[in-house]
Parts: sequence; structure tokens; C-alpha cells
Amino acid sequence: MAHILVVEDDAQFRQMLAQMLTQDGHQVSMAGDGMEALQLLERISTDLIITDILMPNKDGIETIMELSQRRCGVPIIAISGGRRSIAAEFNLSSAVVLGVRATLVKPFTRDDLRKVVSAALA
Repeated sequence: MAHILVVEDDAQFRQMLAQMLTQDGHQVSMAGDGMEALQLLERISTDLIITDILMPNKDGIETIMELSQRRCGVPIIAISGGRRSIAAEFNLSSAVVLGVRATLVKPFTRDDLRKVVSAALA
């Protein structure tokens, strides 16, 4: 299966995503924010990146922009639960403009995750 990098600042949610992906046969690496993800990508090769949008240090939009500038070419799935004053759909529409393969609004189901991962890797 694929090697997937999960970029998520919520440690519990990050672990849950990794567990679901691992149970589906994928190899998973994890990062707590965009800065950590970009450093990790200098050392590993990955087939797919799943990134949260709202994170400290370097958010998902900044990370997606930097990956685009690097001409990374790895498909990206953006996820967001939004914040009180910002709807998740607003955050994710910005990611779509930057070329992500798919988006998911938190909370999402395991089936939703499987569908977007499968489509992004196809």
C-alpha cells in the first residue's frame, strides 16, 4: 500500500488517523505541524500527505504553498474542523485553490477517509 504522512496538531486525532490508515495497510509517518512535516519530507519519501489546515507554527495553507513551490508533486488531502469564527469550508476552499486532491470536514467517517485516500492515490 501507500506511505502516508499525517500532519495534525491534535495528538489524539493524529493517532486515530494513523491507526485507521495502518489498519487499511498503509505505512504512516506523523508530524504535529507544517514545519515538522517539511523537515520530515527532507528525509522520507511519501505517496500522500493528509494535512490539517489550522495548526501552530506553520499551518496547512502555508505548508501546501511551500510544497507547491518545491514542486513536490505528492497528492495532498486537506482536513479541517474550522474554528468558532471560521467555517471549515472556508479553510478548505483555500486549500482547493492551491491544488489539493480532496478535502474533508472534521468530523468525518472512516469510510469518507477511505474514499478520499483511494481517490487521491489513483
